[in-house]
Amino acid sequence: MINGFFVTGTDTDVGKTMISSGLAAVLREKRFDVGVFKPLLSGVAREDSKSDTSLLKQLSQTPLSHKEITPFEFKEPLAPYVAGKLEGKIVEMEDLVSHWKRIREKHKFFIVEGAGGISVPLGKDFLVSDLIKVLQLPIVIVARPNLGTFNHTFLTVEYAKKLSLPIAGIVINGINDLPSLAEKTNPDLIERLCGVPVLGVTPKLKDITKENIIKMVKTHIDVNLLISQLNQLEGIK
Repeated sequence: MINGFFVTGTDTDVGKTMISSGLAAVLREKRFDVGVFKPLLSGVAREDSKSDTSLLKQLSQTPLSHKEITPFEFKEPLAPYVAGKLEGKIVEMEDLVSHWKRIREKHKFFIVEGAGGISVPLGKDFLVSDLIKVLQLPIVIVARPNLGTFNHTFLTVEYAKKLSLPIAGIVINGINDLPSLAEKTNPDLIERLCGVPVLGVTPKLKDITKENIIKMVKTHIDVNLLISQLNQLEGIK
């Protein structure tokens, strides 16, 4: 089986960290030795209890430190390259790969989370998609549920296919208690026209706690389908 996957989004604030951390917790319950890696973080300190890094660490229960999970952090809530440039810090692809090599043997399976969407600039000359290609991990795409999401999702899928990046599936996150007609019809439309399985449609969480995130993933994401997809992708590598 492939030793992990990379979670990217169709946009920023689509809930990548909730989905990543929830999947880490559920896979851990299934006896996976799960580590987490979010190489760049902007807008909040990695040790902050509300940071993406902290949530990933808490739900995965990895012994990796905050700094091992997220080696590069920036103050401004901007694309990592832009935020880093403001601080005089330019991260090179070699820096990320070097750190990845230092931690990847500490777990048998890793969930890696990007920043924003698949084309966000991480450094001077590389995007999230370039990092995915170097790490050689299949993608799980997190999309929002409402009107306009089909366009963002379709473009993300087509871009990934153009780069020959394997896609394990799509999670549509944040559907309302009283979904609009677009929210009701988008999952089938996305799955049919993108040609990629929708692994689940998750609700908008009003109270973001560890317990609620895990319950959401267990109830609304087909984790067995995700595992099956990863096994299939391993077979055609």
